[in-house]
Amino acid sequence: MLIRGGFFRFLVDLSGYHRGIELFNHGEFFDAHEVLEDVWRAAPIEEKKFLQGLIQIAVGLHHYSTGNKVGARSLLARADKNLSAFPDGLAGLELTPLRASLAQWIRALDNSHAAPPLPRIELTSAKSKPEP
Repeated sequence: MLIRGGFFRFLVDLSGYHRGIELFNHGEFFDAHEVLEDVWRAAPIEEKKFLQGLIQIAVGLHHYSTGNKVGARSLLARADKNLSAFPDGLAGLELTPLRASLAQWIRALDNSHAAPPLPRIELTSAKSKPEP
């Protein structure tokens, strides 16, 4: 990712990125994964691991919704690992609360506890919008 003015500049399809986040936050995890995967395909190599982490969360939660708790746990753990390499605020995302939610989900799945509240992908500001 390029750094300009102290901020990371996100270089992918921002419309698709925001649409994928919107679908995710509405609990439409399969559709969110499809949209974000299209963004991932077109993204530069430097952005793929970050986008892969978001896609893995969506797919993990879709697995959970279909009763596949083992698959959900595996994908959520991989997503957390992939996202751990990136700073909070990258692409305008609040990664710290998202990763905290993933940790809650992983613990709940490991211990057969009730599912915690669904994670949300929150945007921090206009940092994810293209520069003029």
